[in-house]
Amino acid sequence: MTIINFFRKVKDKISKTALASVLPSNFFYFSHKGFCPCCEHDVVFRSHNSWLRDNFLCSNCGSIPRERFLIIVLEKYYPEWRTFHIHESSPGDRGTSLKLKKECEHYVSSQYYPNEKFGSNVCGHRNEDLENQTFDNEVFDIVITQDVMEHVYNPEKAFKEISRTLKKNGAHIFTVPLVNKFKSSEVWATKGYDNRPFFQKTPEFHLNPVDSEGSPVTMHWGYDIVDFIKASSGMDTTIEYLNDLNFGIRAEFIEVLVSRKP
Repeated sequence: MTIINFFRKVKDKISKTALASVLPSNFFYFSHKGFCPCCEHDVVFRSHNSWLRDNFLCSNCGSIPRERFLIIVLEKYYPEWRTFHIHESSPGDRGTSLKLKKECEHYVSSQYYPNEKFGSNVCGHRNEDLENQTFDNEVFDIVITQDVMEHVYNPEKAFKEISRTLKKNGAHIFTVPLVNKFKSSEVWATKGYDNRPFFQKTPEFHLNPVDSEGSPVTMHWGYDIVDFIKASSGMDTTIEYLNDLNFGIRAEFIEVLVSRKP
C-alpha cells in the first residue's frame, strides 16, 4: 500500500480531528466537523490547499474563514444588525455578503466601476469610489469591507469617507490582511499618471470579481493600522482574533477589525 492510499483510507476515521498531511501540496487535506456561522448549518470544513485563508471551505455554502469570523464579530457586537442600514463595498457572492443580502432589511452593496457614473446602479450594485462617495452624511449604522482596504490608493481619504457616512456610534467592520504585523505599514503602490499602479515593491495583484486584471495591492498593513485610522477619521479601532475549528476559523491573517465612530 502506498503512503497516499494509506492516508486516503484512514483520514475519515479520525474523529473531529484535522488531517494536515506532509505529502506533496497537491495532496494536502484538512477537515473538521463544525457549525458554519454564515449558513447556520452543521457542516464539514475542508481544504485541499495549505493556504487556509482562501481554501478552508464550508461544505454547504462555500464560505471561507474570514467570512465566518466577520459574521461572529457582527453578531457579537450588533445582534440586531438585520434591521440596520448596512453598506457593503465590493461584496462577494457567498458567505458574509450573501447572508447580509438575504437577511438585512436595509442592505446596500456597491462596486467600483471607474468608467461609469458614480452613484448610479451598475450590474445590480451602486457604483461608488470609497475615496469619494456619493452617499449623504451619517446614513449607515454599519459599513462592511472584506479585503478591500489593501487596494485603495488613498486609504486616509477612504477611512475618512467611511466615517462620514456612518451614523454616530456606527461601525466599520472589516477584514484586511495584516501582513506586516508588528512592522510598520508600507505603501506598496501609488496611482501612476495613467491611473495604472506604480509599484514601490514587487507587483502584487489579488482577484477582483468585476475586473479581470485583478486589484493591485497598494498597502501592506501592520497592527499600526489602528493609529492610522484614528488619525485619518477619529474612529477607535479594535482588532479581533479567533482560532476555533468548531466554526471553521483557522487561517493566516484571520483578524477582523472594528472601527467605531464616536
